Amino acid sequence: MPKDYYEILGVARNASKDDIKKAFRKLAHKFHPDKSGGDEAKFKEINEAYQILQDEKKRAEYDRYGRVFGDMGGGGAGGFDFSNFSNFSDFDFGDIFEDFFGFENTKARKIRRGRDISIDVELSFEEAVFGSSRRVLINKFSFCELCKGKGSAVGSKEKTCSVCNGSGMVRENKRSFFGTITTMRECKNCFGTGTIPEKECPNCTGAGVLKRSEEVKISVPAGIRDGEIIKLSGKGEAASRGIAGDLYVRIHVLEHAVFKREGQDLVMDMEIPMSEALLGSEHNIATLDGSIKLKIPAGIDSGELLRVRSKGVPYASGDDGRRGDLIIKVIVKTPKRLSKKARQLIEELKKEGI
Repeated sequence: MPKDYYEILGVARNASKDDIKKAFRKLAHKFHPDKSGGDEAKFKEINEAYQILQDEKKRAEYDRYGRVFGDMGGGGAGGFDFSNFSNFSDFDFGDIFEDFFGFENTKARKIRRGRDISIDVELSFEEAVFGSSRRVLINKFSFCELCKGKGSAVGSKEKTCSVCNGSGMVRENKRSFFGTITTMRECKNCFGTGTIPEKECPNCTGAGVLKRSEEVKISVPAGIRDGEIIKLSGKGEAASRGIAGDLYVRIHVLEHAVFKREGQDLVMDMEIPMSEALLGSEHNIATLDGSIKLKIPAGIDSGELLRVRSKGVPYASGDDGRRGDLIIKVIVKTPKRLSKKARQLIEELKKEGI
């Protein structure tokens, strides 16, 4: 006599898959052979009924013909047949272990994290050398100022999410060439937390985040280079009932009309007339720290370098105040035209071997 699987599980013939699963879990918990008062034969029968009725194709065959062709029936280890894992494609072992043995299904919930943001900031040469502070206005998802990102009204308690039953995840079944494939996705109702507020925040309607403009302060360290990136943790977009992403600031340093940077040193060119190269002189030159007096030694050659200590770029590490140097490349300017008197004087110098 054919078995009545609906009667075995105690469900109606038009029962939904959820009703069938609930009935199976209740009976499996009662008759599991590892439990006191369990019944292995009854458990196998319950398992067989569930394996047929939870599968749409097998259930259709059973409803039409009163049997399933190629049905493997019950059996297997502990009442389950593990020889064909496709039969368990939409079955949560964590749930059944919790029912059978009283274990809590403690799947680690992934904390939601907001999107990272990247912006570009342009600095003057001086700002990059000595450091600076910038404030930028960014339009992004930020935590609700009223509920501080919790999504609940002030004084409201949390309750278990009815969509995911507190797990934070919902199961989706998709049919494919290989059979039914089950995937788990984050519950959109509780944003994966498993709980929802009894009363939602009136400002963000329970989301915990709002799209708004937020001013962010950027502290630029002294000595930063062109193309470097500053990371501001938690200053990216906020995630509903989660944590905020990061803000990445890419620095673009404008060129200076006089100075160039080589490591921690600043380099500049200075032209002097031939007479000063021969006799020496003093010059007032403008540096990034202000004007200084520079002595040019007599007899200097074009291309020689003069070094002024500690007038370069500050070192990034430590607070010892160390800085690079200012290096001045002397360029002796050769006149293109000579007056009659200048030519006579140079002729005299030529005779002297100069």
